[in-house]
Amino acid sequence: MYVDSCTVTRKGKDYTRHLLRESYREDGKVQKRTLANISDCSKEDIELIRTALKHKDDVAALASSSEAVRLRKGRSIGGVWALYRVAEKLGIKEALGDGRQGRLALWQVIAWTLGATSRLEATRFARTHAACDVVGLEGFREDDLYENLSWLARHQERIEKDLFESAWPEESPELFLYDVTSSYLEGQCNELGAFGYNRDGKRGKQQIVVGLLCDTRGRPVSIQVFPGNTADPSTFGSQLQKATGRFGCPGITFVGDRGMIKGPQIDDLAREGYNYISAISKPQIRTLLSQGTIQMGLFDREVAEVTGEDGTRYILRRNPVRADQVRATRKEKLDSLRRKVARQNTYLSEHPGAHVDVALRKCREQAEKLKISDWTEVRADGRTLELRIDEEALKEERKLDGCYVLRTDLPSEKASKETVHARYKALTLVEQAFRMLKSTDIEVRPVNVRREDRTRGHAVVNMLSYMIVRELARRWKDLDITVGQGVDELKSFCATEVLVAGEPKYNRIPEPAGLGRKLLGRLGVDMPAALDYTGADVDTRKKLTERRKGG
Repeated sequence: MYVDSCTVTRKGKDYTRHLLRESYREDGKVQKRTLANISDCSKEDIELIRTALKHKDDVAALASSSEAVRLRKGRSIGGVWALYRVAEKLGIKEALGDGRQGRLALWQVIAWTLGATSRLEATRFARTHAACDVVGLEGFREDDLYENLSWLARHQERIEKDLFESAWPEESPELFLYDVTSSYLEGQCNELGAFGYNRDGKRGKQQIVVGLLCDTRGRPVSIQVFPGNTADPSTFGSQLQKATGRFGCPGITFVGDRGMIKGPQIDDLAREGYNYISAISKPQIRTLLSQGTIQMGLFDREVAEVTGEDGTRYILRRNPVRADQVRATRKEKLDSLRRKVARQNTYLSEHPGAHVDVALRKCREQAEKLKISDWTEVRADGRTLELRIDEEALKEERKLDGCYVLRTDLPSEKASKETVHARYKALTLVEQAFRMLKSTDIEVRPVNVRREDRTRGHAVVNMLSYMIVRELARRWKDLDITVGQGVDELKSFCATEVLVAGEPKYNRIPEPAGLGRKLLGRLGVDMPAALDYTGADVDTRKKLTERRKGG
């Protein structure tokens, strides 16, 4: 079998035909017959067929032949392919859409899960990972990803609604979990940046406030960014509007912490026909104790319940583990104040000109800062400071260690006290989401954008990335490996580029082995045998300096 090529010239124009033919003997004579006309094949494909036929009796020679076919290490494909398929299974790919902007958004989500922390880094990732080949993208630059954030902000409502309907096609969730956090900013130019209560402990830095709404399973359904000086309760109204308008969920119970659902929010929920589960503060617990509504003995039970005069149900419990933690923290604070007093006494004794009232003020400020001034007192006796403890006040402080009270308007026939308690504990799923969003698995910081719409788009990318990370953690939970380690393992899995006549034509995918095979198996993801090579041009406007290049 061989390729028979022939070129003829007619009216000054060359015509070439290629036939796949074979030779055989008949009656002692050599005959030829045509098996196929392959003239429509490309020049590279014809050369590939010719080379294969030439070495058909020597496979090793064919593999090492450099006449038409060469192999070289390609881009990383394991991580991109696995995350692409997980996003597909979670409905993220469908919600974003199959257009160019939807694909760019999907790549941003995948890049963030792979470890990118900026649009520039996501673009550079696309040059070392098979982003365009897997996601089906044409060439792009970081400016395209910035514009894509604005697109995400404009289409956020539709995307979240599609994801919600995909997760809850027939029924509505029983409850919504809602909480907020803050994320500090580097710089002063973000349009939503403002000074407020900073949960990150970063003084002097502006921040944004991020609210996350999750369903019963802890799956995110919506994320929203507020100015950095927004109070927690004032963010609640927009979540109520989402439940009634965007998601159309009747009879839902909202679960929020003690700083989120207060009197005005409870009134809003009642008007919409929703129920709530929240907690009350320590001063509110003491008020109920003084009124006789609840008694200390009830905290010694596993879960106790009391109904107030207005019909509000109070669920009481003492957590012994939390009680031990509170006592240990209180002891550390007291020891810290004692060390402060000792240092000030040493300073006063070594410096006769030092003012006692200055040292006294510093110790009292320390007690206020540690929030133990209610049962401690620092006094001056001559030039010596003394620390005194009010035992009665301390006893009163210890009384509520580990105690907490939940309140709800859910009727008992709809939810028992154990059910109410369990539903409130589900709020930890939102706290877990915030920890992941602020950890090394997904870096919501640095924000690296200034405009309001792009900040909101950045938050959407982080929420969708968290959905993928959450699924990875669920599938890999018994493999004794973190999500980051698993993703790094998949990132090391590279394709092999097949070059025909010096030009890359497609990616050949080796069969995964070892840990990589196990990780993909838990995800239910199969690697393809081959993948088209798009040759898309991905470039960055910002280049590395010569110093970083090593020049």
